[in-house]
Amino acid sequence: MIQNPKISLSVISETSLLKSVVLGIPTDLGDIPKIDECFDPASIFHVVNNSYPTAMDISNEMAEFLGVLIKHNIKVLRPENILNLNQVFARDLGFVIQDTFLLSNIIENRSNEIPAINSILNLIPKNKVLKIDSNSKIEGGDVTIFKNHIFIGASNPIDFKKYKVARTNFQAVDFIQSAFPSRKVMGFELFKSDTDKNENTLHLDCCFQPVGNDLAIIAPDSFKNKSDVDYLENLIGKSNLFYLDKVEKNQMYSNIFSISSNVVVSDIRFSRLNKWLKQKDILVEEINYSQISKMGGLFRCSTLPLIRE
Repeated sequence: MIQNPKISLSVISETSLLKSVVLGIPTDLGDIPKIDECFDPASIFHVVNNSYPTAMDISNEMAEFLGVLIKHNIKVLRPENILNLNQVFARDLGFVIQDTFLLSNIIENRSNEIPAINSILNLIPKNKVLKIDSNSKIEGGDVTIFKNHIFIGASNPIDFKKYKVARTNFQAVDFIQSAFPSRKVMGFELFKSDTDKNENTLHLDCCFQPVGNDLAIIAPDSFKNKSDVDYLENLIGKSNLFYLDKVEKNQMYSNIFSISSNVVVSDIRFSRLNKWLKQKDILVEEINYSQISKMGGLFRCSTLPLIRE
């Protein structure tokens, strides 16, 4: 019996050359969710306003994204299809740091998505798959690597208990620090709202993201503590930051996806950001992801990088 070769994971940067990635799937999403079945205020807003995306729109947008990844010679893996389940946002199921896959403790409402990546996990050596302890709650969208740092969007105990959209706690920050002692791990508190999509920051990648070699996108108004913004400004340099206004933050401008330090996938609507990226000599693959964004996520949310060189 021929066994599939094991994957040698490697992610030490958000922007180094992407070689292999898990991309969510738009298949068999099921019916438009009821309000009490929505996990975030953006989805609730569009359900209430009869503007929730159709399965065809979601499928077309993901197909365009897949086409860009294939164009850049990236190996794309997909979760196994589960009937009547939204599996678009693969990022939250887990994440790779260095050579280790960390399996997330996601909210109970989404736990059915995890078995769909078992076939991918089976391609990874068992000693390189780390199950986060049950008290440490975390989703991949809250985890960002920048040089020797690991930044994590996290909620204090009061917010974590209060908000459905609070997905990562400070126990997870401590867990990641213990697992990667050579990295500086920092937890950033973000503003949360279960009811107002414009006052909610679901994950860290909805308000901050490295791009290029020394640049980043930031929405300062999403951070509860000004000291965290000050830290990022001092670390990266204000001149290297693209500052999002409130409208741009609400459209999730920061949730683009780096194929390399000089190639990104961005939404065609993000004109001011895309112009800035091009001025920094970054190739911008502009595609329409406006319908998928109505479910509370964009390009980074749809992807789970396994190998970056």
